[in-house]
Amino acid sequence: MAKSLLDEYKALIAEIERHNRLYYDNDEPEISDYEYDMLMQTLKKLETENPDIVLPSSPTQKVGGTAKAELFAPVEHTVQMGSLRDVFDFEDVRDFDKKVRESVPAPVYVVEPKIDGLSVSLEYRDGKFVRGSTRGNGFVGEDVTANLLTVESIPKILPEPLEFLEVRGEVYMPREVFLSIAKAQEEKGEKPFKNPRNAAAGSLRQKNSEITKERRLSIFVFNIQQIEGKEIKTHSESLDFLASLGFPVTPSYNTFENIEDVISEIEKIGENRGNYSFDIDGAVVKVNSLSEREALGATAKYPRWAVAFKYPPEEKETILREIEINVGRTGALTPTAIFDPIMLAGTSVSRAVLHNQDFISEKDIRLGDTIVVRKAGEIIPEVLYSKSHAQNSQPYFIPSLCPSCNSPVFKSDDEAVIRCINPACPAQLSRNIIHFASKQAMDIDGLGPAIVDTFIENKLISSAADLYKIKAEQIENIEGLGKKSAQNFINAIENSKQKDLSNLLTALGIRHIGEKIAELISERLSSIDEVINADFDTLCSIEGVGEEMAKSIISFFSEPQSLELVSSLKASGVNMTHEVKQKGSKFAGLTFVLTGTLPTYTRDEASKIIENLGGKVSSSVSKKTAYVLAGEEAGSKLKKAQDLGVRVITEQEFIKMTES
Repeated sequence: MAKSLLDEYKALIAEIERHNRLYYDNDEPEISDYEYDMLMQTLKKLETENPDIVLPSSPTQKVGGTAKAELFAPVEHTVQMGSLRDVFDFEDVRDFDKKVRESVPAPVYVVEPKIDGLSVSLEYRDGKFVRGSTRGNGFVGEDVTANLLTVESIPKILPEPLEFLEVRGEVYMPREVFLSIAKAQEEKGEKPFKNPRNAAAGSLRQKNSEITKERRLSIFVFNIQQIEGKEIKTHSESLDFLASLGFPVTPSYNTFENIEDVISEIEKIGENRGNYSFDIDGAVVKVNSLSEREALGATAKYPRWAVAFKYPPEEKETILREIEINVGRTGALTPTAIFDPIMLAGTSVSRAVLHNQDFISEKDIRLGDTIVVRKAGEIIPEVLYSKSHAQNSQPYFIPSLCPSCNSPVFKSDDEAVIRCINPACPAQLSRNIIHFASKQAMDIDGLGPAIVDTFIENKLISSAADLYKIKAEQIENIEGLGKKSAQNFINAIENSKQKDLSNLLTALGIRHIGEKIAELISERLSSIDEVINADFDTLCSIEGVGEEMAKSIISFFSEPQSLELVSSLKASGVNMTHEVKQKGSKFAGLTFVLTGTLPTYTRDEASKIIENLGGKVSSSVSKKTAYVLAGEEAGSKLKKAQDLGVRVITEQEFIKMTES
């Protein structure tokens, strides 16, 4: 065997393993599912033609994911959560049927859509949901029970108290939810999720279950892994039974005895995939009889009784007519391709986001080009490449002046986004005030986009703080308002002054800081002044707040216009604090420092207990520190406490202190 072939084989394995880590472990894929499938097909072909080079560690011999032990407790799967063999043409489906009939003379098949999400196991004892886990590598997954409890479509108590039931399902993000999240991410200048599967996986594997809840995930259950107390003979019977227990089961499953009817059903599902409210990436064909499945058995990686037909991505050519530049709430300039309408996945498409200048330059996209477009994850249209340039075309560059306010734009070295940094930019002002008044922020009822634009045009507002200076007589003659509506509006503004600090932090529109993170910050830092003065370490010590979020908060409050806005809001009587509901005074006057990983509590949970009992939590150890609560892998704070003679306690000692 030539060395070059072995080198090619190992290099291909390394490339696939890299994409496996990005897809399964990091939830940040770099390539499409189809491109990944083609890499796997190349590897399989290489191994089939050269069986002597096959390594036990090859991706063809195992499932791609691993469990993140540092985030979630491992769960060993009693029944392996394997994957299915992928096929890409109908001859492969017919070949699958021939092999099945060698052992099963008259098989009945079930055909169902293949939901593109994250595979999970749900366990029930005596009819109660007790544990949920990810697939991981098929043998060991991650305990994500707390996050799965936030998925409303998962039944928590079954109507029939079965002694034990384990089912397998696919957690997914509905298209409508995905599109709203992606739009919000684009407006904030954040890196958007690539597709619903990526979004669902990232949302389910959050350490903070409140973030998972906010993402509004759903599930389809498609298999019984284990059951005690009931006998099931066929797959279709199991789906019917699961539906009777309240599980949302795989939609539109049908049974067929003829393989050509199976193929017709696969085609039908493919033609209708654009009409589903969720993402699919194929159709699954399974032998219906469970006893026949047992007779067919499985290989080391795949069952012999099922295959997954994968649909190729639909791509179409069109002419790029215009590049529209939109200014987001954070000043990000987002280019959008406007092209001749084409039909993709059952819908008419004429627009696609071009992300940033780097994307445009890398693909050399120019006005008038013939471009190739497809729908990423069947939802968001994306420009793949420019097939040919129009005659006399020129490279395209995002304008150096903001299209909204004509101010110079700016690009920092650490991000690809070009921004307008003019705080008075009308496009930003309008979006900022709409966001400020939104329900999850200051909740000013009646302040919609049309009213905001009218106020700006009439020079009544040039910042959110100006809302609190408006008088009823100034707006009662504006079209669509009148005296009563104007007074109702003033009342809504007045009522918003009492909103919590968390609402204010949300309303300020700090990059990366949404409603849930604002609540977590407010529970630890109970006034706007504490937030403004918090250092990097203090912010990062708050559960759920990452380094990028901390940097964003510090950067926001380092701007003079941000401090001026806060000062003006404060002068208008807007509440700047979070009311801490103290349950006792046992820790009054005591300062705690938390370090390391606690066995039971998260740092945020322990901090809340301390604060509820009248104590304070600090990010640094000093002589004034009463206790250092230390967990596993405690670092420099533990050493400093020992050097200063500060008492160090374990979580068990802490629990006794709270109980006594």
